[in-house]
Amino acid sequence: MSRLVKPDKSRYVWLYLPSKEAKERWQALADEAKTPLSTFCISIIEEKLAEDEEHKPRRAVIKELESLKAENQTLREDLRQKEAVLQRYEAELRRYRAEPFQADQFQGIRPYSREIVDILKVRGYVDGYQLLEMLSIGPNESEAIKAVWTQLTELEKYGLAETNGKGWKWIR
Repeated sequence: MSRLVKPDKSRYVWLYLPSKEAKERWQALADEAKTPLSTFCISIIEEKLAEDEEHKPRRAVIKELESLKAENQTLREDLRQKEAVLQRYEAELRRYRAEPFQADQFQGIRPYSREIVDILKVRGYVDGYQLLEMLSIGPNESEAIKAVWTQLTELEKYGLAETNGKGWKWIR
C-alpha cells in the first residue's frame, strides 16, 4: 500500500505560459522524456543555473566586460609594439646573413640559406617575387635581395638550381 504525501503549498511556483500551444509543446517534450512536466521544467532550469554558476548581476557583468575590453586593448597595443620590434630584428638578421653575399671578393665560408633550398625543394619551381615574399623580404630591402640572388646564382653554378629568367627550379 503506497502512502500519499500531501503536497507542501509553500513550494509551489505558478507559471503562466504565453500560449496554450507553448504549454502543449512543453508537455510534449516532457512526455517524450517520459517525465512529468514539473520535473522536466525543474531539470531544464537547474541545467541552465549549473551553466551559469557565477550568476552575476548585470552591473557586475558590464563592469567585467569593460575591464576585459581595456585589457584586450592593452594587449593589442603590446602585441603591435612587439611585432614592430620583431620585424626590425628579422630585417637585421637578414642583413647580417646577407653580408657574406654582398662582397664581390669574399673569402671564407658562406652559409647558404637553408630556407631558400627548402623552398625550392618543396615547391620545385618558384617565381622570383614569390620566393622573396616567402622569405619575408620586402622590395625595399635591396641588400637582402642581392644576397638571395647571389645564393641562387651560385646554386645554379653548382648544378643544384636553374632559372628561366622569371623563377627558379631545384634540379637535384
